[in-house]
Amino acid sequence: MMTYFENPIHVKETWHLVNAEGKTLGRLAARVAGILRGKHRPTFTPNVDMGDHVVIVNAEKIHLTGNKMDTKLYRRHTGYPGGLKTASAAHLFRKDPTQLLTNAIEGMLPKNPLGNGMARKLRVYVGSDHPHHAQRPEPISL
Repeated sequence: MMTYFENPIHVKETWHLVNAEGKTLGRLAARVAGILRGKHRPTFTPNVDMGDHVVIVNAEKIHLTGNKMDTKLYRRHTGYPGGLKTASAAHLFRKDPTQLLTNAIEGMLPKNPLGNGMARKLRVYVGSDHPHHAQRPEPISL
């Protein structure tokens, strides 16, 4: 039996529309990361960017289980001594609701140039309006 490797020039990218209203953050992020990576295709090849474009709307209506909104912390470092910055999920959600989804999904993608290309195919919006009507994204339920 021969192993099949997909050629990158034969990959057809489609657009998907996901409504995040009432969805749990981690479950939605795992499914979207799989679509961005291309794992929903039967010809998945790990070293080829086979993922589709994903548009997520209603990012402000996502929820976290338990009391993670208050206890979950997001940390980053400025690069200077003593430059550790910490923010709770509630603070990050108030500042920019799309950032919670973006951080969760990008954390599930590969940390290399291939993963950077996959992350560029993600678009997250507050509210139900998005500027990608010309691409005709097909709604999917996760």
